Amino acid sequence: MTAGPWKMESQRSYFGKALIALGRRNPNVVVVGADTTESIKTIDFGKSFPDRFFQLGIAEPNMISVAAGLAAAGKIAFAATYSVFGSAHTYNVIRQNVAYTNLNVKIFCSHAGLTVGPDGATHQMNEDIALMRGIPRMTVLVPADGPETAKCVDAAAAMKGPIYCRFSRTNVPTITSPDDDFAIGRARVIRDGSDVTLIGCGLMVARCLEAADSLKRAGIKARVINLSTVKPLDTATIDRAARETGGIVTAEEHTVVHGIGAAIASAIAANHPVPVAMVGVQDVFGESGEADELLRKYGLTAEKIVDGAHDVMKRRGQGR
Repeated sequence: MTAGPWKMESQRSYFGKALIALGRRNPNVVVVGADTTESIKTIDFGKSFPDRFFQLGIAEPNMISVAAGLAAAGKIAFAATYSVFGSAHTYNVIRQNVAYTNLNVKIFCSHAGLTVGPDGATHQMNEDIALMRGIPRMTVLVPADGPETAKCVDAAAAMKGPIYCRFSRTNVPTITSPDDDFAIGRARVIRDGSDVTLIGCGLMVARCLEAADSLKRAGIKARVINLSTVKPLDTATIDRAARETGGIVTAEEHTVVHGIGAAIASAIAANHPVPVAMVGVQDVFGESGEADELLRKYGLTAEKIVDGAHDVMKRRGQGR
């Protein structure tokens, strides 16, 4: 991804460092991996705490089951791999062994979405938010950048019960600071506006800010919301945005068929229906390519968010 006005940083690096810091503070934390520990940056936790680190090889369902067993024994178990393996390949094991039994397992998955890049469609997991938010008892987190990824680690450890967190392989714009407030279950308004609301998760939050800048130059004041918790959904903040701005654009590096756009549309339909436009991956598989190329080809851009804003404003009778 291009930097825009922001520094580009690795969410995986923040994740790995946060795990080590957490491990120093809490001897009850253990980490389980599945042959991707070097790539996903959990190997350094293993070097620091070799007796609390379990490398299970290419056996992701077993990784989840071992994490569940450790959690049943009283540990705070972090299971980490790529999102396509950590959610789709392990879905039934997560459902039965983690969520149904309500165990304290934290599934942190990198390499989510199109920006896996050259690995192509088989590794580009654009359906994991939907899979995980559909499981009862599962909390779903999508941090916007590196600092927020680190906060997800700490918040996940402090919360009882199963958690799924997804983040990117590629470096992403750092748009938050370590001092920003963060709480599971709360969406954060990062820019105020009264004409339309842009709601993003993950790396698309930065694209929402870029779109808000473009809209501002056209005299349109866009509210921007960082939806770092997809489940439980902060319906109060979303409902307020619908009532106060009259239109919503959602942006996600995920399928629009059943992602955050669908979740938000469902929530506001029950309380305060307004026009919604969804920017994300359509009902298609991805392909090999560089991260920026893929984001442009599949329409995950600030320009598409701007188009969505004009669309919802037109549909409510206040557009161009």
